[in-house]
Amino acid sequence: MRSLALALALLAAAPALAESLAPASGALGRQVIRAQLLPRQYTTLAAEIGAKINRLPVAEGGSFKAGQVLVGFDCSMQQALLQKARAELSAAEHTRKANRRLAELNSIGQLELSLSEAAVQKASAEVGAQQAVLGKCSISAPFVGRVAEQKVREQQYVQPGQPLLDILDDSVLELEFLVPSTWLSWLKDRPIFEVEIDETGKTYRARFTRLGARIDPVSQSLKVAAAIEGQHPELLAGMSGRVLLAPPEPR
Repeated sequence: MRSLALALALLAAAPALAESLAPASGALGRQVIRAQLLPRQYTTLAAEIGAKINRLPVAEGGSFKAGQVLVGFDCSMQQALLQKARAELSAAEHTRKANRRLAELNSIGQLELSLSEAAVQKASAEVGAQQAVLGKCSISAPFVGRVAEQKVREQQYVQPGQPLLDILDDSVLELEFLVPSTWLSWLKDRPIFEVEIDETGKTYRARFTRLGARIDPVSQSLKVAAAIEGQHPELLAGMSGRVLLAPPEPR
């Protein structure tokens, strides 16, 4: 009797159970895909020498052109070392010239002449090294963009390798997000989609630019990137939104 009663109870609950499971399976196809706006190019500029910063011509949030100086260092010490190296090179060249003349007169041996030649090479290498250091007394922009963050201030002494500026190119903003790996079969056939950005409350058209190189085996997801079509000054890097994209209905 107990078994019969249990069977009857399960039969009575079956429609309700099926109804409760239906929205869950439908939600799988309508899952929310979140995306973030990222600049196509961005980097952190760091000091290559230890020196005091004497100018930061572009303020935080300011725009710059490719090749424009973004950081200038006080390199008076490096200039003095270069002058010293050039003076030593000049002295070594005069010594070599004199030794060559003496060698022609058989007044010195080959060893003294070879040592004077080596002294010139050493001094020349020192000049090149100091010139290379002076070449690092300013940092120029590698691309067109904006200063996202200033990590240092003028008149601050910095060490080699210390981060100075975060810069980015916001002329083209890319969307990055994860999609289920099962979408890969139809994703390439729908290159254009829409995304709703939270901060602006607007919807924008976007186009896929590239797919990830591998599928994450744990989450079974794939990273994709897309570019928003057109120019939209209100969009900033770091904004996020909801991708309006869903798999096609099964036939």
